[in-house]
Formats: sequence, structure tokens, C-alpha cells
Amino acid sequence: MEIGLVLIGVCFFLSVSLSNGENIEEEKYGVKYASDCEVCKVFSEEFSARLRESAKKHEVVETGYSHMDAKKKTKYVKSELRLIETLDGICDRVLEYNIHKERNDASRFARGQSETFRTLEGLVDKGVKVDIGIPHELWDKPSAEITQLKVQCESLLENYEDDIEDWYFNKQDANFEEYLCRDRALKRKDSSCLAEKPKKNKSKKKKGETGKRDEL
Repeated sequence: MEIGLVLIGVCFFLSVSLSNGENIEEEKYGVKYASDCEVCKVFSEEFSARLRESAKKHEVVETGYSHMDAKKKTKYVKSELRLIETLDGICDRVLEYNIHKERNDASRFARGQSETFRTLEGLVDKGVKVDIGIPHELWDKPSAEITQLKVQCESLLENYEDDIEDWYFNKQDANFEEYLCRDRALKRKDSSCLAEKPKKNKSKKKKGETGKRDEL
């Protein structure tokens, strides 16, 4: 009985420690990694986007290994080749994202420059010396959240590849995000981010005139 209580206490301590560690990292470094819901939402959006890109192809794919037998012909849009090409490098596309720290929902992971960095770039264009602890040439490089999002994306793909294939070949009438995320990857987990609507990026502001360099 005492051993059981000790184990429960240890588990509770580790849980609290890990949770506090994540909070400390966010508070100290401003790093907030993607939740499971955000990862699945991003993946499903990229997957669906790639399918839309190839939906209008009318090629016919021939499969078969023997020159003696007639090769099987399949429309590209229903072929295994299309699925392979859709999944190939899909998580690499995440590196095209930026973290939009001015947002507090799943849209913080999105393409396009964040409002924060757009404002800072505007100051630089006007001759203001901006020091945020990161060299200017690294401003457009993937942040810690984005590189971690790629890792999380790859893990999701590895864990649910069979389900993705099942949807593609047998259940395309079902909404992919609902099928993969709400019904599988996020089952018994928080899926509230799936209901959030994507935000449109504002157009870039025109560059200002160069002025006297000031300190910020």
C-alpha cells in the first residue's frame, strides 16, 4: 500500500514538473509548441490542399509487372501514385509556415509574414535599428515552433498512415479532417481548434522612406 502511494506521488510530481517545465519554457523563451489539435489541423489542411492541386489531372496510370499480361489502367485521381505523391514531403511544406505570435488560436501557424515581423521590417526599411536578439538575416528562418511542428507532423503521419490510406481508397465521401483528427488522432483529446476559421493574411505594407537610423 505504501509503495503504491509512493508511486502515485512520484508520477504526480513528474507530471507537475513536466507541465511546469513547458510553462517555464514558454514564459522564458516565448516558445509555445503546437498542440495535438493544431498539428492535425495543419496536416489535414496540407493534405487536402495537395489533393486539390492534383484533382484536375486526367492522366491514366498503368500498373503491372509482366509484359505478358495486360497492364491495369487506373485514373490518376484514384490511383495509389497520387496518394504517394500527395504524402511525399508533405511535412516539409510545414517549414514554409511562420509563427504568428500576435494570434492565440491555431491560425498562429500559417504561411506569410506575421504582423509582428511585418512591423519590424517596416521599421528597418525606415532606417530604424531594430535589435530583437536575432540577426536580421535569420528573421525568415523557421522558428523553434515550426521545426518542432515538422517533427510532430511526421509523427502523426507515421502513426496514422494506414487510416489515411483507408480514407483515400474507401471513404473519400467523409470529411478528411473529421475522419483523421476528430474521430481518430484526437479521440478523447481536445479538438476545439478544428472549429476555428482560418484567418486571411493582410497584404504587405509599402516600404517607407529611409530616414535617420535610431535605436529601438
